This record gives sequence, structure tokens and C-alpha cells, in this order.
Amino acid sequence: MDMLTSYHLLLLILAIVFAFFMAWGVGANDVANAMATSVGSKALTIKHAIMIAAVFEFAGAYLAGGQVTSTIRKGIIDPSMLVGHSDILVIGMLAALLSAGVWLFIATLRGWPVSTTHTIVGAIVGFGCVGLGVNSIEWSKVAQIGASWITSPIIAGMVAFLMYRSVRWLIIDKEDVYQAAMRYVPVYMFIMGFIIAMVTFVKGLKHVGLDLTFWQSVVPSLVVAATATGVGKFYLKKVDAFTHHGHDNHPVERVFAILMIFTACSMAFAHGSNDVANAVGPLAAIYSVLSTPDAVTDQAALPSWILLVGAIGIVVGLMTFGFRVMTTVGQRITELKPSRGFAAEISAATTVVVASGIGLPISTTQTLVGAVLGVGLAHHHKSVDWGVIRGIVLSWFVTIPVGAVLSIIFFYILKAILGA
Repeated sequence: MDMLTSYHLLLLILAIVFAFFMAWGVGANDVANAMATSVGSKALTIKHAIMIAAVFEFAGAYLAGGQVTSTIRKGIIDPSMLVGHSDILVIGMLAALLSAGVWLFIATLRGWPVSTTHTIVGAIVGFGCVGLGVNSIEWSKVAQIGASWITSPIIAGMVAFLMYRSVRWLIIDKEDVYQAAMRYVPVYMFIMGFIIAMVTFVKGLKHVGLDLTFWQSVVPSLVVAATATGVGKFYLKKVDAFTHHGHDNHPVERVFAILMIFTACSMAFAHGSNDVANAVGPLAAIYSVLSTPDAVTDQAALPSWILLVGAIGIVVGLMTFGFRVMTTVGQRITELKPSRGFAAEISAATTVVVASGIGLPISTTQTLVGAVLGVGLAHHHKSVDWGVIRGIVLSWFVTIPVGAVLSIIFFYILKAILGA
């Protein structure tokens, strides 16, 4: 406890710097969840994608990022084990933030889309093992999270495969593409409206007075979907959407390009609101302990300035290095047309919604990669760059172990420096 008093200001400054670094990694790496398919399919340029994502990621992170957050992400450590060990919690969270930021930096430089949640979980496992003992870790939780390496991409890939096949069968391969589009595009508009509304209600608005359960979100989402479909059908008749604009041999691709812009905005908002906690959760834990050293809980209040640190960090990361992971997911796995990108994006969002509803641990990063792979396979298996896929999958499997090892190293370094 003397260490917390002696180095109070230094610990808080380090926590802010490390949390900003971690948030930078979230923006630089995880933003591919929302924007990669739009960029890869040329529905948006990288410049426009970054501008849109910066606005909606910031809004999601700052406005809906939460007033209260879990200090021990995903329940990896039993909070009761930390009672009387405030110094270990502070040093451990500092080590976790720094190690997660370093791994996200390395992965981003390589263009690997890795899970920021898995990264911080691995880091917390690392310091928990050496600071509190192996028995302090909820290994069943870690196993559930690890299972999402398999479930996330497989489920999303299957949904995307079927979704893109349906687009080809119902619209693109028809002799009269225009009539087919007029008939079936509103159906996809309804699906898009419903899924994106569900993502927003379930994942993105629970901290701004709309704390809805999965089933409570269904009815308002149906209303949003019906409204979006009505508006979409009106403009579908007004806009010359079926004129060639260089997207594909089928002019209907421009319609899917327009739809993708709306899905990208919504996904960016939901992503910012959900994943900002990976960076600011540990910061909130440190701030809480430094403010009240004897109170170690599994929940901590989130002052607006902490959310601001996370929101700004996400935007800076997105604007500086976000293009690297966008390029990998959007262009290097397989060639994306707007219809394929739309199928991948909606399928990823559908998987996230269903997983949230049934309580299945899932990674949004791995979900999107699986969805992109699914549409690539639906087009032709030779259109997929399997070398890129192998590199991405390898990065997934090493994320938790690397996060843990780095966290252990930084934990001991910080203990030595602070004399704890």
C-alpha cells in the first residue's frame, strides 16, 4: 500500500499513457471489423472509410462506452483473490495494458487482424498467474474464450457462404437483373436493417439508458427494419442505381455498395461502444484503486475523461495505422465486390447478434475474417489466398500466449522499478 501512496501520480500517468497506447491498438487493428469490407469492395475509399469510422467509432466509444465497466475483463480473475492485494492489481493492470498495446502494435505492423479482447485476456492471465497464483485464474472462462477461435470464423463463414449464394441465385445470375433486384433487394434491406438495429441495441446502447436484453431488442429492431426497407424502396425507384459505375459486370453492385455504407457506420458505432472497454477497463480499475485503495471490486465507475482517453486513442490508431489491417481483410484474403462485401458484413453482424443472444463467446475480428473467407469460397475456392489465411490463423493462436508472456515480463519489470 505504501507503494500506491508514494507513486500515486506516477502510477496514474502511466495508466493513462498505457491505456491510450492500448486504445491506439484497438483503433489500428480492430477497426477492420467495421470498415475492411467496405474498403476492399471499393464501396468506400480508405480516406472516406477512415473519416466515417473516426466519427462513429468516437461516438460509440465516448457516448455509449459505458458508465460502469468490468475491471477484470471477462471475469478472468476472481475479484475476491485481489482483496488485500491492491498493489498487485495496479501493477498487473499496467503490465496488461502495456503488453496488449505492444502485441497489437506488432500485429498491426504485420497486417494481422487479431482480437483485442483475446489480447487483454491473455495479458490478465499472465499477471494473474505470477502475481496471485495459477488458481486465481478462471480457466473455464479462458477455455470458453479460446473456443471462439473455432466457433467465430466457422459460423460466420457458413452464414456468409449461404448469404452470397442467395444474392447470386436471386439477383446477379438472373437474366433480368433489374427486375430481380427490384424484387429482392428490399428483402436484403430488411435483413440489414434488422441485424444492424439488433447489433446497436444489444451491443451499442446499453449504457445510454437503453439497457435492452436480446429479446427486448427484437421488436424495436423489426420496426427499424421495416422503416429502413420502406425508405430504401422509395429511393430505389428514384435513384438510377443500376447504371454502370465500375463495380462489376452487374450494375446492381452499386446498390450493395450504398447499403454497405450504412452497415459500416452502424458497425463502427457498435464496435466503438463495445471494445473501448478493453482499453479503459484496466485504466478504470487502476483509477478506482488509487482513489480508494482498500476497495477492490469487479466493477468500476467510468468518469467521462477515461472514456475520452479511450475514444481519442481509438481514432488516432485508426487514422495512423488502420489501413494496414483494412488492406489484409478487405483485399488480400479474396477479391471483394460490393455484393460479396455486403454478404460478409451482414453475416458477421448476424453471427455477433445470434452469439450475444445465446451467450456464446465470440470474436468480432475472427467473425469478420470467417465471413470474408465464406464469400470467397462461395465464389470459388481458388479465389482465396490460403497463405494469408494461414498467417492470420497463426496470429490468433499465439495472441493469448504472447499477451500472457509479455504481461509477465512487464509485471516483473514494473515491480522492480517501483520496489513493490
